[in-house]
Amino acid sequence: MLSKVAVVLNERLAMFEFGVVCEVFGLDRTADGLPGFDFRVCGADPGKPLGSSSPGISVTAQYGLEELRDADLVAIPAFPYSTEGAMDPRVVEAVRDASQRGATVLTVCSGAFLAGEAGLLDGRKCTTHWRYVDQLAERFPLATVDPDVLFVDEGNLITSAGTAAGIDACLHLVRRELGSAVANAIARRMVVPPQRDGGQRQFIERPVVDCSSDSLSETLHWLEENLELPHTVESLSARSNMSTRTFARKFAAETGTTPVKWLTGQRILQAKQLLEDTDMDLETVAHHCGFGSGALLRHHFQRLVGIAPAEYRRRFGGVRAG
Repeated sequence: MLSKVAVVLNERLAMFEFGVVCEVFGLDRTADGLPGFDFRVCGADPGKPLGSSSPGISVTAQYGLEELRDADLVAIPAFPYSTEGAMDPRVVEAVRDASQRGATVLTVCSGAFLAGEAGLLDGRKCTTHWRYVDQLAERFPLATVDPDVLFVDEGNLITSAGTAAGIDACLHLVRRELGSAVANAIARRMVVPPQRDGGQRQFIERPVVDCSSDSLSETLHWLEENLELPHTVESLSARSNMSTRTFARKFAAETGTTPVKWLTGQRILQAKQLLEDTDMDLETVAHHCGFGSGALLRHHFQRLVGIAPAEYRRRFGGVRAG
C-alpha cells in the first residue's frame, strides 16, 4: 500500500524534478475521490534553506530524516551531481536504512546517484538521464545501467531518466500500487499521457527542418509534404540542383544527420501522429508515411520509438479518443 511519501533532499536540488514528485504525491485530490498521501519533505537539517538549480530560489525541508523510517515511498528528486562532491552521509544512511526496512525508493534523473551511494544499485538494473549514464556506470560498476529507457522498475527500486520521465515513473508506481483508475485521474489533472512504458526510448533525435541553405530548406519542406513518395539521395540532390556528393555533404552539415536517417525520422513522426489521431490500419499508415509495408514500418518504429506501433496506438490513441 502507498500511504506515506517522504521526499528526501540533498544539499541542493533541481526544481522541476522536485516539483514532479510534489505534483503527483503532494497535492490533495481527495475532493475528487482520489486517495491522499501523507506527504513529507525531509532533510538532514529541517528548517534550513537548501539551494536549488534555479537562481534566487531556495527550498526548506519541514521534516527531518526520521520521517523516512516509516515511509512507504522514499522519493529522491534530481540534484546537481559532482563526482568530487560528497553527499551528506546522514542522508545516504537514512535512505539505506529506509530501503532495508522495506520502503520503495524512487529516483528522478540524477537522484540515482544518491541511491547508488546508499548501495541500492549494486547488482540491479537502473537508469538516469542519458547525459549521466556513463558517469553512473563508472561510479557504480556493479549496477547495470540502461542508457535508453524512461524508467526501470526493480520492485522496491524505481529509477527514472531526466525531467518528464520522472512523471512517467511516478504514475507507473501509482498505477502499480493503486490501480489504473487512480493513475489516469492524476494524469488527467496534470494533462500528461497516463502511461508511457518504461522501455520506451528516452528521446529521438528529431531531424532539423530549418537550415541556412535556401536550396536545402526548400527541399526539406517539400519532403515533409511528400513523405509517401519514394525518395533517393540521387533524386533529392537533383531536386536541389546539386551533385550527389555535394548534397550529402551539405545535408549532413545543416541537419547533423544523413538524408536517409532524416527521412526515416520524419516518417516515424508522421506515423505516430496517424496512430494517435486516426483508425487507419497499419498498412495504410505505412503507405501514407512512405514505408511501403507494415512490416517495414514496424521495424523502424520499434527501433526508434522502443515499442510496437500497435502498442503505441493502444496507449496514446486512447488518450486522444477519450
